[in-house]
Amino acid sequence: MFDIKIIRNDIEIAKKDLEKRGDKEKLDWLQNVSDKDVEFRKLKVELDGLRKERNKISLSIAEAKKKGDDVKKILADAKELPKKIADIELRVGKLQDDTKFYLMRLPNILHESVPKGKDDTENVEIKTVGKIPKFTFDIKNHVDIVEGLGLADFDRSGKIAGNGFYFLKGDLVFLEQALIRFALDIVSKKGYLPVYPPLMMRRKAYEGVTDLSDFETMMYKIEDDDEYLIATSEHPLVGQHMDEIFESGVLPVKYAGISPCFRKEIGSHGVDEKGIFRVHQFNKVEQIIFCKPADSWKLHEELIKNAEEIFKKLALPYRVVNICTGDIGTVAAKKYDLEAWLPHQKRYREMVSCSNCTDYQARRLRIRYNSKDGVKLVHTLNSTAIALGRVMVAIIENNQLKDGSVKIPKVLVPYMGGKTKLEKI
Repeated sequence: MFDIKIIRNDIEIAKKDLEKRGDKEKLDWLQNVSDKDVEFRKLKVELDGLRKERNKISLSIAEAKKKGDDVKKILADAKELPKKIADIELRVGKLQDDTKFYLMRLPNILHESVPKGKDDTENVEIKTVGKIPKFTFDIKNHVDIVEGLGLADFDRSGKIAGNGFYFLKGDLVFLEQALIRFALDIVSKKGYLPVYPPLMMRRKAYEGVTDLSDFETMMYKIEDDDEYLIATSEHPLVGQHMDEIFESGVLPVKYAGISPCFRKEIGSHGVDEKGIFRVHQFNKVEQIIFCKPADSWKLHEELIKNAEEIFKKLALPYRVVNICTGDIGTVAAKKYDLEAWLPHQKRYREMVSCSNCTDYQARRLRIRYNSKDGVKLVHTLNSTAIALGRVMVAIIENNQLKDGSVKIPKVLVPYMGGKTKLEKI
């Protein structure tokens, strides 16, 4: 949630940020919020004064009754007071609700290093790592490869569930499990506690971690129930500490979330007709951090380095990009993407999203910590460690062999019981 103090103390900061984002529509929101906040504070002073007056009158009535004095005049003077208080309370409540509506939807203040750009075509490349493979034969896409090996079935999954779902079979199942354990081994040794979260969340908690007005069209709602299937384990792992206060000494708190994720993927991309890259259901290992504000930018770099370590060990060519203003969304103050090379598409595709959300989620959820200067909001950060379907696509396409089999990355061979290839069932 946007910090009202920025609007109160220096509204120009918020205006410049929205102008950098190219989000001119929300500039009107700032003045609207400012006007409502001024009115709210004025009415609050009046309301506090009327409540004090009410309390004073109540004491006067009690004292008069104790002395046996007539209280009719006091009651007559106080006759209109309850209605005045009720009327102002109603106005104050409405102003609070209206202000919160906008604060929940105004985007986080961007870090100064976020590049300006209209969309994902203007994200800024920071580095490229690894060699793009050269093939001496006609390469295939991952769908043709795994269907040819009998390791996946997209037709039968489509028959019972529609596009965006899949059956994995045989060694492809073991490969996915190997990748989960491989990623967990790396991040757990760095202090990230593995957690398997609930796969559903109530609306109140969900509104704390993301802007539902943006995200709700991508989520699956449980009919006739206040529950949503999670789109990523980030959401329950951050939401679990709603209304809690950490002791300063325990921070940073680091989690590695392991879960299925569910997304409608409605929008410009949609789901793939076949395959395991853009789907409705997928498995992922996610990194989550709660920390003191002074540590969050250093930890943001740690998160992307952890993801890079995974891809380096898998020997997959990749690049890291700094996400521009037109692609960053509402919650993050800065975001990196790690994109792996997909030979058949001849381009890099997103594998990892790594965000510093500063205190934006924490303000919504009231997640704080005890500092020597009092209770303060934590910063929250998140990053993919490994999105299984997408990484398997990268492994399959980059490691395909002429005979149709797929070489298993060397680092995964011990996790695969010594198996070195994905071969036909």
